[in-house]
Amino acid sequence: MSQTNESYLAEELVKLIRNVPDFPKKGIVFRDITPLLADARGLEQAGKALAEPYRDKNVELVVGAESRGFVFGVLAARELNCGFVPVRKPGKLPAETIAQEYELEYGRDKLEMHADAIQPGRRVLMVDDLLATGGTMQACCAMVEKLGGEIVGVSFLIELAFLNGRDKLSKYPIHTIISYETE
Repeated sequence: MSQTNESYLAEELVKLIRNVPDFPKKGIVFRDITPLLADARGLEQAGKALAEPYRDKNVELVVGAESRGFVFGVLAARELNCGFVPVRKPGKLPAETIAQEYELEYGRDKLEMHADAIQPGRRVLMVDDLLATGGTMQACCAMVEKLGGEIVGVSFLIELAFLNGRDKLSKYPIHTIISYETE
């Protein structure tokens, strides 16, 4: 996809994102993607755009974190004709898992992935809806690498650039469709 087409697509998708001021607390502008999810064409275009830079990278699996990473990860996997691996909150996966803790603004959290989800050497694309502080994606990447997967890139619908989340992911190629430079 050319830079011009990519810029046009980002402008079109931004129109489908609702800005909700002062949610979840005063001073924050929440970027609500539910209107985009309800728009068939916008949803299709988002999936294509997330996958586009990786079409020639021999991606074998897409990994996405609960819950919106499931939506966009599956769309990207469909575009790349490959499988999808879910990353979930603790206790939600039925078979043996591996876990990774990560930092939150006020504390810690944990994510899990099936222990047999990624075989060594598999080429993996990481997908999520939002890059904020980078902690969730950093934890997902750590689990993929723990299982021997090779991360070919990380792809996000939205980046809140002012939070500097890409710093935690600097060793990977990063693709974002929409970037907000300020709150």
